[in-house]
Amino acid sequence: MLALLFVSLLAQWTPDLKDPRQRLLSAMVDELTRAQKSLQLRGHEAPYFLSYAVRGVSTEEVGAKYGAIFLDHTRRDRRLQVDVRVGSYQFDNTGTQEIFDFDASESGYSAGKEAPLDDDPVALRNSLWLLTDEAYKKSLSAYLKKKGKEVYRPDDPDRPPSFSREQPNVEVMAALSRPFDREGWKREIRDQTARLRSHPELFDSQIRVSADHEQREFASTEGTRLVTEQVIYGVHAQAWARAPDGMLLENSRDYYGSRESELPRGEKLAAKIDEMVGELLALRDAPVLDPYTGPALLAPEAAGVLFHEAVGHRLEGERQNDDKDGHTFKGQVGKSILPFFLTILDDPTRAALGNVSLNGFYRFDDQGVPGQRTALVEKGVLKTFLLSRAPVNGFVRSNGHGRSAPGRDPVARMSNLIVESSKALPSEKLKEALIAEARRQERPFGLLIHDVTGGNTDTSGYAYQAFKGQPRLVYKVDAKTGAETLVRGVEIVGTPLTSINKIIATGDDPRVFNGYCGAESGFVPVSTVAPTILVSEIELQRTRKDSGRPPVLPSPWASPPTTAKK
Repeated sequence: MLALLFVSLLAQWTPDLKDPRQRLLSAMVDELTRAQKSLQLRGHEAPYFLSYAVRGVSTEEVGAKYGAIFLDHTRRDRRLQVDVRVGSYQFDNTGTQEIFDFDASESGYSAGKEAPLDDDPVALRNSLWLLTDEAYKKSLSAYLKKKGKEVYRPDDPDRPPSFSREQPNVEVMAALSRPFDREGWKREIRDQTARLRSHPELFDSQIRVSADHEQREFASTEGTRLVTEQVIYGVHAQAWARAPDGMLLENSRDYYGSRESELPRGEKLAAKIDEMVGELLALRDAPVLDPYTGPALLAPEAAGVLFHEAVGHRLEGERQNDDKDGHTFKGQVGKSILPFFLTILDDPTRAALGNVSLNGFYRFDDQGVPGQRTALVEKGVLKTFLLSRAPVNGFVRSNGHGRSAPGRDPVARMSNLIVESSKALPSEKLKEALIAEARRQERPFGLLIHDVTGGNTDTSGYAYQAFKGQPRLVYKVDAKTGAETLVRGVEIVGTPLTSINKIIATGDDPRVFNGYCGAESGFVPVSTVAPTILVSEIELQRTRKDSGRPPVLPSPWASPPTTAKK
């Protein structure tokens, strides 16, 4: 029955050789078929599964400082991904990194992962041939090592299979339009950076505009044939200053979209840059906050980073199978891990929230599996994990979250992490609740954390289970008057289980945090959608003091500060 399905699907795909993408895919299928038919060392097993991916990234980018263009380039790169598996779906060569160690001196050669840029099908096949041969030998060696280790391991009836069985998919996406108004953007960012001449307190600043286009061809011996594309545009503004005590201060804005028209320009961009500069100048005069433990409001962008670091990474499937991981949520399926009013989804099929495009949108993951809306936590109860084709105990199918940067091996990763709440309050009620909680704890103030520049976490078993975030704007909220005072010099720290279970209410204001996440399989585009959250307790510690003198001479470019006449 399954073989008939393969034949039926393959019959639906007849390559249009006028399309260079499909010519590449056709060449990949030819080499894949040859390897599937004949690749086998005498006396050893042949691969039971192979897949090929070619991922090409084209980047258009311009950047400006001080009213002049500093960056103007076009970059193209194409990378190969080859997966060769020996054994069976139940037990194959995959496992710990030690299994894959390969003594390169035995061959003296390592195949590269570069793919031809000029769409030459014969050159592509030759590159795939070399990489497949190397991957097969490594996989066979790893498989034999893994079988040898089984001699010393007791039988484990709960051990999941090595690789999931998935239905093949065939789809050729239409080519995406990807205009880039290079000259228009150069004029724009010249003008926008020139406007910063009036702020000599900023010793450096820059604006970049980029358009990243990824084209992917994918084929597997199961019958999957895919051609997909994705475009992400971005505007990135950044500025630096120093406080009077020498503390280095930075503020930035990042805007993303799947269409160039989504990016702010003209007066809209000018207003956002003015807001960024105003915040940075206010930070120069803000007092340094002492280490703090107490109640806080985290605005949507900050809340999104908290959920991404403290929850999302700990629900990635491969971590549940890694003996060196801390396994924060292993064995917790069906149990409460969050407050009852919180639900967390990861939905790569969602392209936008309102008129804001989501970076984590895709049709198929990097293992050729359709992206699926996945309810990870429902009303506080853990339901499942983010799953690639590496099964987890109790879950034998992928939910379409195998992701990677070009040339890297896919693992389970987040896409669009969405936090929903059944206990949502309007913003004024949330602030009242913050003040009431501060009074209840007899604290002189609570905190309002507006934004977080980024975060990181360590999930390994040999390290402390903790995460860290770098808040950009933090305000003290007076418990008596509600007055807000900007402060600086702190970062969020905490343990994941403690932090997320201190959430006592949320806002009705979900917003998008778009960006890129780096982990074992490289950087991938992601989004979080979260509301403001009220936590009864959060810990902030002093940041490392990056202090120094400002430039000795005034800037030759910026306007000198005006002085009043006596």
